Amino acid sequence: MTTKKPSGIGETIKTILYAVLIALFVRTFLYEPFNIPSGSMMPTLLEGDYLFVSKFSYGFSRYTVPMGLPLFEGRILGGEPEVGDVVVFKLPSDPSTDYIKRLIGLPGDRIRMIAGILHINGEPVPRRRVEDYVGTDREGNPVRTPRYIETLPNGREHYILERSDSGFLDNTQEYVVPEGHFFFMGDNRDSSQDSRVLGAVGYVPLENLVGRAEFLWFSLDADASFWEVWKWPGSLRFERLFQGVR
Repeated sequence: MTTKKPSGIGETIKTILYAVLIALFVRTFLYEPFNIPSGSMMPTLLEGDYLFVSKFSYGFSRYTVPMGLPLFEGRILGGEPEVGDVVVFKLPSDPSTDYIKRLIGLPGDRIRMIAGILHINGEPVPRRRVEDYVGTDREGNPVRTPRYIETLPNGREHYILERSDSGFLDNTQEYVVPEGHFFFMGDNRDSSQDSRVLGAVGYVPLENLVGRAEFLWFSLDADASFWEVWKWPGSLRFERLFQGVR
């Protein structure tokens, strides 16, 4: 008797199919890659950073599955978001758009900006001045921006940039976060469209959370695209590779 060997093409197709299924499983239930297209989260995240987001941190909703398929209502499994987490979420007014910001307010919290100082539930959030953040403009010239360390009520600390304390969003109304929603802000306080702008972002429903930013796996200067491999030697930010997002 002779054993019929599987064809090379058939084995190749099976291998590709298995690889696609594994990648789909990882992307849906474990980690999904994202890239940073703007400077709204500087200095924590820079334009040209590539990071992994854990999908399982807050459980799963229609927005964590491919193409936003409405397989179930609400959110299942996972833990609760914490103030200070850096989170990817779907923009409430346009769920096809991904945003990444820092979680500042939980349901029921009262949030307000007064002269550039964040207030949560009537209390000013401490910030202390540290050395300037030094970046570059499009022409490569150095640009210095005042940098602070902000300490949230739960003790978590993170850097923020604040060019002045009299900008458009440095004095706001008081926001009361509705039940089942969250309030997000960018770390680059004067250059971030976030929950302070109710008509553009506003309060974000729990269902819209995609996952928590965990660590950077790649980073390029803003003048280079991922596909421009020939630019990598001069554009890679080696010091940012495999750094955790805090």
